[in-house]
Parts: sequence; structure tokens; C-alpha cells
Amino acid sequence: MDDSSGLKQKKLEFTLAAVSQLSSSSLSSSSSSSSSVIARFSADSGVAELRFHRDSEFIDGFNVDIGTSQLFKLGPVQSLCVSESSGASKEKSYSRAVTIQFRNEDESRDFHSAFEQWQKDVIQAGIHLPNGAIAASKSKFDYKIEPSSAKMYFHYYGQLLHQQNMLQDYVRTGTYYAAVIENRVDFTGRVVVDVGAGSGILSLFAAQAGAKHVYAVEASEMAEYARKLIAGNPALAQRITVIKGKVEEVELAEKADILISEPMGTLLVNERMLESYIIARDRFLVPNGKMFPSIGRIHMAPFSDEYLFVEIKLQALFWQQQNYYGVDLTPLYGSAFQGYFSQPVVDAFDPRLLVSPPLCHVIDFNEIKEEDLFEIDIPLKFIASVGTRVHGLACWFDVLFNGSAVQRWLTTAPGAPTTHWYQIRCVLSQPIYVMAGQEITGRLHMIAHNAQSYTMYLSLSAKMWGPGAVQGGILQTSSGKLDLKEPYYRMSQPQSYTMAQDQQPQQLLQAQAIPIHTEDLDEAELLRQPSENTGPHLQ
Repeated sequence: MDDSSGLKQKKLEFTLAAVSQLSSSSLSSSSSSSSSVIARFSADSGVAELRFHRDSEFIDGFNVDIGTSQLFKLGPVQSLCVSESSGASKEKSYSRAVTIQFRNEDESRDFHSAFEQWQKDVIQAGIHLPNGAIAASKSKFDYKIEPSSAKMYFHYYGQLLHQQNMLQDYVRTGTYYAAVIENRVDFTGRVVVDVGAGSGILSLFAAQAGAKHVYAVEASEMAEYARKLIAGNPALAQRITVIKGKVEEVELAEKADILISEPMGTLLVNERMLESYIIARDRFLVPNGKMFPSIGRIHMAPFSDEYLFVEIKLQALFWQQQNYYGVDLTPLYGSAFQGYFSQPVVDAFDPRLLVSPPLCHVIDFNEIKEEDLFEIDIPLKFIASVGTRVHGLACWFDVLFNGSAVQRWLTTAPGAPTTHWYQIRCVLSQPIYVMAGQEITGRLHMIAHNAQSYTMYLSLSAKMWGPGAVQGGILQTSSGKLDLKEPYYRMSQPQSYTMAQDQQPQQLLQAQAIPIHTEDLDEAELLRQPSENTGPHLQ
């Protein structure tokens, strides 16, 4: 069957105000003429394309392969269409971009809907190329993620031993169970989609809570194990359907009233599954449907830990040997030193190591857009509680299950029962010195990459302290670049530390007041403390 024929029958045209092609060095515009530009969707050449015409003449060089492009809104009447590079590099890149100016917002909205529908048709059916071969269809996930990374990711989660590790995290599993069962009112008689279902445990919880039907979507080989587990629970199995595939690709028979998922990685965003959770929301969830969890918060505070700092420095000493079997290793010492400090440290630490109260960055899963997770920029501002050396930034996260009956937090905070996420610390190769009451400023800038993680850029600065500090500037600055994909799994339990005389533990566990990054949240509800059952009271 010629799948391209169906697309040809859907040929669409839109009249645009202007179209321009961007390049690294110049801007080539087709809008110099007063006549309008026609954007035409077609599959005349056997490939789904977006082609641009003026006065019935094709504008050479502006055509867009819909199957390998993405469309982004720049404003109410302006969009950007980027086309993937066809080069041999393994890094994802784009060879060209076209800006599109619409005449009004309605036409912009209709154009975006048409573009998405054509991409959907390409993904579902594939298209016959001129040589008769079927083009490999790509989903949103495939556009963003390096194939080798995806293969390792799904292989990892396709193994029962790793699922067991997560199931035996009783803080994680127990909190999910309580959040679902205590909010039966949200699940009874409702359609549920379990995003990245894994072993199917959350689907079974939803069925226990009275769900009308649960669609368990799992892309890895774990889907087969989930089918076996669910079939072994016949009282629940008749209301659960396991679907093997990515949420970016699968089709469901009906919309969901509730999404449930465990999309959190270290620092909340590692593995980039949050993006799939957001895509599932946009594809499957009814308007005003519920998400379990619905809000995530990344907490951050500067810390001091001489033991950890010296431990990392000592790891690089191997490369200071001048006679290693007759070889001088010192030329690589500098690179090795920076390499060790580029690894975020994953372990559990004593909260008394924190140098100031934490602040938090809020991610509202109900409102955030997928592209907002491509780059996360967090300004940092703290007031030091003690005088000490600051070695870096400590981070952890929590998520909120905003049920109709009970609100429940799942926290990974230091001092709370340890989870398989532990906490994460970004250690700077150059500590900074602070006094009690001194202001610490900085920035945590995270950029997503196609290995399903983030490159992290951290800077911390100590401002002038004491008389005249209002007129003073930065006294010390330290910065570092870290790869969240390549952490140092230290994962030790918290050590005992002698508390400084002017350092009070309760003082350190109070959050600083910072603006919440959404206009749609009820701040009082958002900052409600976790219950006693979920760990210590942290903001």
C-alpha cells in the first residue's frame, strides 16, 4: 500500500505574511516582495514536505522535510522551523532554520495543528521514498535522544534487578502507594495512564484504588514482565492494558482522567523522562485532569565538606607520578583534576554540612512546556549561616501528589529517610571563604543534551561583607562545568560531623523566601510542609 498517497490527499496551503531563512552568517529573506508567500504541505516527491511559493513559483532552498524538522513558536504570529542536519556527526544538530511570519494568531494556530498532524501521519504510517524503501519513522523522543543512549536506557530498565532496586526503595514505593490509596476519590471509575510503567506496580496501585481502566505504557522489555505480573493478579488484570511503546508514539483508545508516573531522576531532571511525562499530558490527559505527581521542586544550598573535597583531589594524584613504569603521567594531571570535579557526587550527607538555608526552583508539571525543560536557568542567592569554606552546591528534590483528599510529598532531602536517588552535590575545584551573614550569589544553568541528561554550569560568588558592603562588589568567585550523566556514585550514609558553635540544625532547615516561577500556583498550598510520614519538615 502506498502510504504517501494518503498524505497527498491531505495537501494543505496557508498564506503567510513572510518567510525568512536563517544561517550562521546571514539572513536571506523572501519577504522583500509585497506579494504574500504560500506555504504548501505535500508529499509530491514521496517525502512529506513543507514548500514555499510566491506567485506560483517555488522558492528554491526553503523546502522543509517534515519528518526531520521541528516547529517552535517565537511569538503569537511568528514561528521557527528547524531542520535536522544530515551530517555524519553523532551530535544532534540542525543545518538550517526558517522563520515564518503569520498574518494573525488564528492562522498561526491552524498551521501548527497541520504541521503536527502531518508529522503524526509520517510517524504512524511511514512514507515510500522514490526508491521504494520505507522511511524509518521518528518520534519526538528519537529527535532528541542519541540512539546509543536510548538503547542503554531501555536495556537498564528492562532488567528485573533494577526494577527490584526501585521497588525496594520503600520511601518511594510506599509514598506512591499511600498517595494513590488515600486518594481513591480521584481514581474510582476513572481512566488512568501509567507513563513508563516499568514493572506495572503503579498500574496495580491505581487498579486497587478503583480505576475504571489503566493503560500501562512501557517502552522497554520490562513490558513483558509487567504483563506477567499483572496477569498473576487476576482481580486487577481485567482493568489493566499493557502497551509496549514510547508515549511519544503509541495511540490510546480513550483520553485519561489521571496520569501517574515515576519520571524523576537524580536532581529530578536526569534521564529527561520528565519531558515524556509532559508529552503524555499533552497527548492523553483530558482538560483539568490530574497528574500524580503534579509539582516538583529542586532544592539547593551551599555546603562545606572538607572530607569530600580532599577525597576528590586525592583521586587525581595518580596522574602526578613522574615514573610510572618509566612514563611521566604529569601532562595529564590537569585534565584528570578537572575531570574528577566535573562529576556531581551522588550520596547521602548530613544536613549540618549546609552553609545556609536552601532555596527551591519549582516545576509545575501541569503547566510547564516540554521545551522549557531543554534549558533550566536558576539564579542563586543565599545568606551564610556560618563562617567556613564553601565547597559547592548541594541539591535534592521533592514532588507533590496533590490529591483531592490528601496532599503527600515524596522528599529526597538530607536528614530524611534515604531513597535510591540519594542527594547530589556539585563540588567546585576552588572553594570560596565566607563569614556568617555574608551574601552568596551565583547561578545554576543546566542545558539538556542528547545523552538523556544535562550539562551543568555552576558559579558561586561571595560578596563583600562588613561596613561598606552595600557599595562593595564580588570578593571571590568560583565556577565549574559538570555532566549530570557521569556522576560519582559515592552513596555513603551520612557521617558524623562536629557542629560549629554558631550553627543550629533547625536554622539550616528553613527555606529562604524566593519568587515562585509560575503565576498559576497557590503559593500557600505549594509550600505546605510534607507530612510527618514523609520525613522532616523542609521547604
